Amino acid sequence: MPTLSTFYGIKITMNYNDHLPPHFHAEYQDFEATIEIASGLVTGRMPRRALNLIWSWLDEHRDEVMENWERAQARQALKPVEPLR
Repeated sequence: MPTLSTFYGIKITMNYNDHLPPHFHAEYQDFEATIEIASGLVTGRMPRRALNLIWSWLDEHRDEVMENWERAQARQALKPVEPLR
């Protein structure tokens, strides 16, 4: 699964040709979650502090993440997204 970004020990990935709704995957320590791009809705388990960082990153890069979703659906190479600073 290609990595879009890594920050503060959180790894953000996206599958090619994945199911709807548009989403990405986040891993932090032993936690894994799926986050919807449009709403930020979380499926899975993730500590609140890590989720707050993920949501901040998503707020800053939502357009880039959605562009990568569209690229993944077309099986095109994904573009790295800047980490949260």
